[in-house]
Amino acid sequence: MKVVTFGELMLRLEPAGYYRFVQVDTMTSTFGGAEANVAVSLANYGMNSVYVTKLPAHEIGQSAVNSLRRYGVCTDYIVRGGSRLGIYYNERGASQRGSKCIYDRAHSSIAEAVPEDFDWKAIFKDCSWFHLTGVTPALGGNLPDICLEACKTAKEMGATVSCDLNYRSKLWTKQQAREVMTKICQYVDVCIANEEDAKDVFGIEAKDNDAAGGHLNKEGYFSVAKQLVESIGFKKVAITLRTSINANQNKWAGLFYDGKDFYFSKEYEMMIVDRLGGGDSFTAGLIYSILSGKDSQGCLDFAVAASCLKHSIEGDFNMVSAEEVEKLVAGNATGRIQR
Repeated sequence: MKVVTFGELMLRLEPAGYYRFVQVDTMTSTFGGAEANVAVSLANYGMNSVYVTKLPAHEIGQSAVNSLRRYGVCTDYIVRGGSRLGIYYNERGASQRGSKCIYDRAHSSIAEAVPEDFDWKAIFKDCSWFHLTGVTPALGGNLPDICLEACKTAKEMGATVSCDLNYRSKLWTKQQAREVMTKICQYVDVCIANEEDAKDVFGIEAKDNDAAGGHLNKEGYFSVAKQLVESIGFKKVAITLRTSINANQNKWAGLFYDGKDFYFSKEYEMMIVDRLGGGDSFTAGLIYSILSGKDSQGCLDFAVAASCLKHSIEGDFNMVSAEEVEKLVAGNATGRIQR
């Protein structure tokens, strides 16, 4: 099945290990971005994964394209133009010191895209699913209108549309997010969010909850999911639930509301190698399992297990197979060596 994702692919620069920005003279470079992370996961699961963006035509832009091609992502609809690739700098946290991301993405090629760059009817031909996140319209310019047009066209052509709310306070205000995402989400079937997104974007929150303090009232998110369906019009809602003990240790779970019933996953205790892309790997797992015909509990279990494994992988991309995820779902969680 063909799945299309649309967003910004960025250059990721970071100090090795747990060094701080001010300590280093060199940084490692990789590529990543919310929707691109989803596209790579889906390609690894064997799906026809298509990624759409705009990248500069120079060698760094080509390196970004190549980072997707090596995993089997279709890059045929990537537009080339503009002068720069967005960058983000990542400093990994440890113990009680949190990770830190610094964005340098103003005037990137995708941020300066125009509606004429994308032929959505051609892109969505034979498409089963379209996915985007709240990060992309948050970049401003023409992107709110471009994302809205993409969602409209995808729906008209029979695709299921999903959106990860993915609120980023460094990109826009809560009021801006609510105004734009309310318009976009009228065309969205499946909403994905973390513990705080629904509150930040739509003002819907779980009672007796303190995500920043490490206390989650998990049952309270049933009400959040139901309110999102009733007030916004989503058909299904999935929410990731992260309990942070410290930067290295998290508990990870999720819930899924399919419009009729609520489902909870098991909770994993994780020692984190790299947490970036964790939500994106959850999204990819959910899309894959829904399209594969799993029942609601099976969809949630696969998505949570996939994202649990991502936390053990360096970089934005989740380098695991569907078989490895299924093994974790089945209970193989001890991390024993495979010979």
